[in-house]
Amino acid sequence: MNVWDQYAPELVTDLYEFTMAESYLKENMSGEATFSLFIRAYPHHRAYFVSAGLEHLLELIRDFRFSEASVDYLASTGKFSRDFTDYLKKVRFTGTVRAIPEGRIFFTQEPILEVTAPIIEGQLLETLVINVIQLETLLASKAARCVHAARGRALVDFSLRRTHGVDAGLKAARASYLAGFVGSSNVLAGKIYGVPVFGTMAHSYVTSFKNEMDSFLAFARTYPDDTVLLIDTYDTLRGAEKALEVARRMSAEGKPLVGVRLDSGDLVDLSRKVRKIFLDGGFPDVKIIVSGSLDEYSLEKLLEEGAEIDLFAVGTRMGVSSDAPYFDIAYKLVEYEGRPILKLSSGKKTWVGKKQVYRFYDEDGKMKEDLLCLLEEAVPGGEPLLETVIKDGELQRSPESLERIRERFAGEWEKLPHIYRSTYPVETYPVKISADLSELERQTSEARRREEIEKEW
Repeated sequence: MNVWDQYAPELVTDLYEFTMAESYLKENMSGEATFSLFIRAYPHHRAYFVSAGLEHLLELIRDFRFSEASVDYLASTGKFSRDFTDYLKKVRFTGTVRAIPEGRIFFTQEPILEVTAPIIEGQLLETLVINVIQLETLLASKAARCVHAARGRALVDFSLRRTHGVDAGLKAARASYLAGFVGSSNVLAGKIYGVPVFGTMAHSYVTSFKNEMDSFLAFARTYPDDTVLLIDTYDTLRGAEKALEVARRMSAEGKPLVGVRLDSGDLVDLSRKVRKIFLDGGFPDVKIIVSGSLDEYSLEKLLEEGAEIDLFAVGTRMGVSSDAPYFDIAYKLVEYEGRPILKLSSGKKTWVGKKQVYRFYDEDGKMKEDLLCLLEEAVPGGEPLLETVIKDGELQRSPESLERIRERFAGEWEKLPHIYRSTYPVETYPVKISADLSELERQTSEARRREEIEKEW
């Protein structure tokens, strides 16, 4: 049996979720709890996040249940009572989830989603929620930065071979397409998500032929309507001259050479010289595609220095978010049985209670500021960001298509002021706290400290 046959989403969790759940059961703690998922701080050079992963999470929550095999495994560990494993057989998610839809832009301290459910159900979801939302939000946010740095040029995801696993590669293809990439090299992502797939050839293809020209002509014969040639295997400029000859032969047969790809060397200098070769040769429409260790920083630098590039194939550094490979993301209990809950640990403060985020826009339709407040507060003129997506365990809408989410992000991006889009932002977006939330936080904090001081042991 391979590992995929044993995949059980209900076991995608940390052991302490189960130990806490059994203790809740023994203590007859079944009250309603609210857990809030949020990112505490921005990674370096970040000023926004792109919400992603919700659709996958909703599928997992909808189908959340413990199979006989999963219960048998937990029993085999010897860590849990028979009462608890019998209880797990009946567990279904019966609560409510409110969330920021995929493709929307959000900021630190704002809840990405809140789960309200019997405390055991909410607790058992913690690791799964963090894992799914962090990865896809991380990748979508990184991809959005690359799209911005590309200044309108097309981008394709080439990250699969070095992502942190097969599933991560799929999510990178989906998240980058959501954020504005035109497609991916990942064929499975094309099948599953409908992401347009792109590819050219590898250096091994070129070197398998006796000479470079033979490889170019062979590829053109195989794909006469979609020929892109990799020209840097031996000498990039000589490769470009050979590609120009291929373009002439294809043109005589009524076929275009779509493009050439550069994967190494001084990309600024080479791209400009390759462009000149095709312009002087009478083929101005041949696209120049560049790959090789690209991210938003290198894209911005290349274009600032005058590189002639039509499409970027962005791989590893986007697919693993190399400069910021994780978020300081947390899923914290903020209310239990109507009682506000907070954490007072240094540097790990939480905001109490069920919450909503309202967004305000300026006269030009650009994002102006957000207000974090209690769910029950009325905020005139603000747009609420969190929507109810599950209620009483039931999905409240049909699954959203990736194209719809991609369109939503494009609309959001237009509303984000340029100062926050920057590769090197110097300002952070204002997220204000309502007076009611601040007061409840103050009262809860004082009460909590007083109780700890006065507690008799």
